[in-house]
Amino acid sequence: MNIVIRTEQEKDYRRVEEITRMAFSYPGRIEQGGIGCPFEHWMVHALRKKDGIPELSFVAEVNGVVVGHIICSRAEVKTSAGRISVLNFGPISVLPAYQRQGVGKALMHHMIEKAKALGFGAILFFGRPEYYPQFGFKEASSWGITDCNGYNYPAFMGMELIPGYLAGAEGGAYYESDIYDDARNREQVKEFDILYFAKASKNTGGYEDED
Repeated sequence: MNIVIRTEQEKDYRRVEEITRMAFSYPGRIEQGGIGCPFEHWMVHALRKKDGIPELSFVAEVNGVVVGHIICSRAEVKTSAGRISVLNFGPISVLPAYQRQGVGKALMHHMIEKAKALGFGAILFFGRPEYYPQFGFKEASSWGITDCNGYNYPAFMGMELIPGYLAGAEGGAYYESDIYDDARNREQVKEFDILYFAKASKNTGGYEDED
């Protein structure tokens, strides 16, 4: 299968949100959120306005059709000496029919290489510890970094893009965008999902800014 990775464009927005909603509409995620829909399609929409990095938002195409997406955002490690800027990534979404066919891996490899080329120093994120080490991620505790609540666990992982970039991060705590805070954004997500289907029924082909 020929997978083409390119930077997301405005024309892709609706398609990307559709893919993201479908990718995360599995029972466990719906039940976890408790609002009848996933949070991730709203996250993608919101990250385009705040904290997301357009240069690190990529789509995957197969035969000219967008089937996957990944987006990076700004985050930081707060230490007693100051703040260290890092990247977060996610959601990463692949249309269910194309999962386990290399699309997600292609998006990950492309994102990592582009982030290095742009001069970013490190990536920290929360994900599946049985999957992401294949790309070079390891537990954030390797650098003495905790989450914002002072905890460590296998799902909290990181990668240096510049060797030694996190050498001064020991004792620091990681903070990502508040867009990833499910509890904080529950009502916004529900309202967005209603709008999502209302606009789909009108066949507008995309979202408009509501601000």
